[in-house]
Amino acid sequence: MRIVIASDHGGFALKEVLKPLLVELGHEPVDVGTHSSAPVDYPDFAFLAAASVAQKEADLAIVIDGAGIGSSIVANKLPGVRAACCNDLFTARNSRAHNDANVLTLGSRVIGEGLAAEIVKVWLATTFEARHAPRIEKIIKLEGQLYGALR
Repeated sequence: MRIVIASDHGGFALKEVLKPLLVELGHEPVDVGTHSSAPVDYPDFAFLAAASVAQKEADLAIVIDGAGIGSSIVANKLPGVRAACCNDLFTARNSRAHNDANVLTLGSRVIGEGLAAEIVKVWLATTFEARHAPRIEKIIKLEGQLYGALR
């Protein structure tokens, strides 16, 4: 699977830890930045990652910032993106099984490397449960109503 990975400066070190894990799990990570710990703005990188998913250039995305919340907010502005901030295993599993999340955001100042790796593994291994499809269809319909009204 092609997985875009991005971070701000606060998530850079954790991103560098997670990239080899994605390869080990058989995925193709595509790093869209940032490429150092120099200060940057998380919205720029969360947008790049989420846009890759929205435009179907990537299957999934993982974005890391200090708390994971800001990147989730940004990513969820794009149609077709269902971003979930998951800083524990339960929300990681639930976000995929119930919400078909296609963007995972993590807080590097909330969790450590070990837990982050386990969250990523669980998130990628969990499949969407079809019984929740009507809810996802509602989300997609609501998005269509909103974005259609904005045009």
